[in-house]
Amino acid sequence: MRAEVIAIGDELTTGQRLDTNSQWISRELAVLGIETAFHTTTTDSLDDGIAAFRTAVERADIVIATGGLGPTADDLTRDVLALVANEPLESCPVALAAVEARFARRAVPMPESNRRQALFPRTSRVIPNPEGTAPGIDIEIPRRTQGTSRVFALPGVPAEMKTMWAATVLPALTAGQPGAATICFRRIKCFGAGESAIEAMLPDLIRRGRDPLVGITAHEATITLRIVARGVDEAACHARIGPTEAIIREALGDLVYGVEDDEIEDAALAAIAREGGTLATAEIATCGQVATLFAAAATRANRSSLMGGLVVPATDASAALPLAERARRETGAAYGLGVGPVRAADGIESVEIAIAGPQGGRIVEHRLGGAGTVKMSRAAKTAIDLVRKTVQSAGLASS
Repeated sequence: MRAEVIAIGDELTTGQRLDTNSQWISRELAVLGIETAFHTTTTDSLDDGIAAFRTAVERADIVIATGGLGPTADDLTRDVLALVANEPLESCPVALAAVEARFARRAVPMPESNRRQALFPRTSRVIPNPEGTAPGIDIEIPRRTQGTSRVFALPGVPAEMKTMWAATVLPALTAGQPGAATICFRRIKCFGAGESAIEAMLPDLIRRGRDPLVGITAHEATITLRIVARGVDEAACHARIGPTEAIIREALGDLVYGVEDDEIEDAALAAIAREGGTLATAEIATCGQVATLFAAAATRANRSSLMGGLVVPATDASAALPLAERARRETGAAYGLGVGPVRAADGIESVEIAIAGPQGGRIVEHRLGGAGTVKMSRAAKTAIDLVRKTVQSAGLASS
């Protein structure tokens, strides 16, 4: 089974915005064993849209499109699909009621133009949108030769698209495959090594066709390993996921810090809380990013382990360990974390990071890599990971 992903919008073809939807959808299709053969990006023009969809339905079994489902005059995806399918557009009372209800909940009048969002090609099915006013379209379009191509049109807003994918498109695609079964996912979160290094530590685990499938993605130095299993039910899926997760944890050791939506700061703060400890920070190079991440984690977990954070001016040349000790001393925290200024030697930028605690101090040198804000995001996460590993080691040593 082959798929084509179509991204619609002048803002995409002109380069004003980056198309992240197509990347995300292609990864999701790969999980289902569906090959994405083509990516197409087209304008908000009726003629361009018709040409794109006519080509797609002839060469792909599945077409996933995002964009062009809004209420304005240049939102033409519904019109394009009706013309390609050679069907009239008809108003769907259920979809119209859902659009009207969203405006009613906000206590604002619904513009007349939003009625367009309840228009669908005659034989299509509505994809509900619980997050917005633009329902999606599910339609089978006959090919000129034989058979049909199934087209799913979704909004371009990523949050809406992903919710609709999980609730409607994913189950539809799963049901349409031979030996349809339940699909379950498990995400293992890692930090402390690059994507290629982690892949090398997991020989033969990350390859196409493996069962269960293991995918790897990286975002600002956080590595996510996603295990995907199929089974007759959730219990069967989890039974298949378990041994693979055990292999990953055994191979990667303390590079694994959590699962699912865990962030590195959640893991570090949880380690401190398990020890009954507290933390304070003092930063120069990272300008408060470390404290901000820890504060968000404390809010999520409803913990009071964070005692405060100091943002020290870049003109201050204090080393990291004195900064860590200062944070600890001024707040009374059990642990102090310090991030020093940026230093450059032989064209290489680095930053010193230190933690001070009941067992003494520890210092690491972090080389800055990446462009723009990414390099400081990585530095902040490295500082946070130092807390996690130091506190965990202290806990193991005292147990």
